[in-house]
Amino acid sequence: MNRLPETGFLRINQIIGDKTTPAIIPISKSSWWAGVKEGRFPQPVKLGRRTTAWRVADIITLINNGVRKP
Repeated sequence: MNRLPETGFLRINQIIGDKTTPAIIPISKSSWWAGVKEGRFPQPVKLGRRTTAWRVADIITLINNGVRKP
């Protein structure tokens, strides 16, 4: 697993990965957003008009509690 900072925010590509970043939670973008909508994954935080991120603490909690895939 990637080493996560203790505090801060992660963008979606840092969580689900992309061509240059390994995934923390290997899931598709559409599955991630469906899980957010259903409440299985943490709610995002709007940092700006076009910037959405998730709290590192919420992602760590998700991992520690076990990621439930659809």
